[in-house]
Amino acid sequence: MIFGLAPAAHGANRTGRVFTGDRSGDFLVAALHRTGFANQPVSLHAGDGLRLRDAWITAAVRCAPPQNRPTPAERDTCLPYAVRELELLCGVRAVVCLGAFAWDAALRALATSVLRPRPRFGHGAELELSGAPVLLGCYHPSQQNTFTGRLTPTMLDAVLLRARAIAEHAPPR
Repeated sequence: MIFGLAPAAHGANRTGRVFTGDRSGDFLVAALHRTGFANQPVSLHAGDGLRLRDAWITAAVRCAPPQNRPTPAERDTCLPYAVRELELLCGVRAVVCLGAFAWDAALRALATSVLRPRPRFGHGAELELSGAPVLLGCYHPSQQNTFTGRLTPTMLDAVLLRARAIAEHAPPR
């Protein structure tokens, strides 16, 4: 599972599919293609033929928040949808959290209790929770991160390949 922040106002909110129609989506889908999770390197709109293999993309918040900054109330209101998605997607073994917000939402969705100290987000962070998928931290593929080199294609590919390795070698949870 790839877990993002929220639908982008000029991307998913416009196209009807998360990480489609904006530069963050372009960066992510190209990486999904390079690592074998997608059948094509681009995603322009919901009917463009993109097919994911062994992957599911979703978001912590279900609406495009102003200034791309969801409120705690939006996060908490949308959390049950993420929890339900995880229940319906039986066999998820790894969750790639794109950014600290997604990491925090995934912890809230998967942890059976409040973890102290709270596991910190970081690119390449890995967290195993009892009876839950492994969480993998990855910088968000926003222009702010990709244009500055904070997140490179090689870095994103490495996290996705780690997710694949976990999925292929871990027993179903």
